[in-house]
Amino acid sequence: MFGNLFSKPYTDLGAVEFKKMLEGTPNVVLLDVRTAAEVAQGAIKGNRNIDIMSGNFNNKIDGLDKDKIYLIYCRSGARSANACRVMASKGFKNLYNLSGGYMAYPKGK
Repeated sequence: MFGNLFSKPYTDLGAVEFKKMLEGTPNVVLLDVRTAAEVAQGAIKGNRNIDIMSGNFNNKIDGLDKDKIYLIYCRSGARSANACRVMASKGFKNLYNLSGGYMAYPKGK
């Protein structure tokens, strides 16, 4: 009865699973929702940056393809979880959040 009441409209992935999905999924979109200053300090290669704190976040995601698979991250995983919820409310279905954010992501090779 309450199954869907508490279910999230996205999937949390640990850093290892997130990296495997990024490397093994064709046409996946890697979305970094951090600020430009944070991205300048380091980012996952191949990302598209749309700052969730900017006033035009909703307008920018409205232009994205709802049928693609989105791997979404921020610094620690909180803002990217919020981005997943916003995107799900707009009809996006394939949303994956990096648990622990960029801080947890394996750097280097």
